[in-house]
Amino acid sequence: MLLRGKQASGLLTQQKMLCAAVKLFLKKRYEGTTTAEIACAAGMPPSSFFRAFPSKEALLLELDKRMFSGQFTLAEQHSAARALRGGDGFAAGADRVEPLRKLYVTAYTLPSTSAYLYRSTAKRLEGIFGDYLPDAEAKDFYEMEIASTGMMRSFMAVPCDVYFTVERKIARFLECALKLYNVPPERRG
Repeated sequence: MLLRGKQASGLLTQQKMLCAAVKLFLKKRYEGTTTAEIACAAGMPPSSFFRAFPSKEALLLELDKRMFSGQFTLAEQHSAARALRGGDGFAAGADRVEPLRKLYVTAYTLPSTSAYLYRSTAKRLEGIFGDYLPDAEAKDFYEMEIASTGMMRSFMAVPCDVYFTVERKIARFLECALKLYNVPPERRG
């Protein structure tokens, strides 16, 4: 019974750290936030951070896993094009809040987080777009994920303005990405 209590306590600590980190990342950016600040914002001593996560990058990886898992859960509930166009995912919503946009760029820049995102997203994209690319293998979807992520990261790296609005960025990204995944024009609408 003690083991279950320790496991539950550890999960609760991680959850508190994640919630605190999100608030701090949005306020101070990823780069401007320390592990000690995260722990203190979670109501714990600074040393407790490293009992929950081995590093700040590991915390960001866990946060990415949770966010992107939710994004694809939504996508699986809708058609591929509608889910991508609908703005339900992290990438679409990130551009509406400047700090979240910057966190997205950071997630796709750090080695451990980007590697996770490429691998896991490629598997999901194969399930969504596999029918349009019947001869493609898992490695092809991995490579296409890197290509489409490069496009999205480029769009996200540029702040929105009156000419390049979030709606325009999404439309342009989808135009490019749906071509990459060989979605027929009549299915893109």
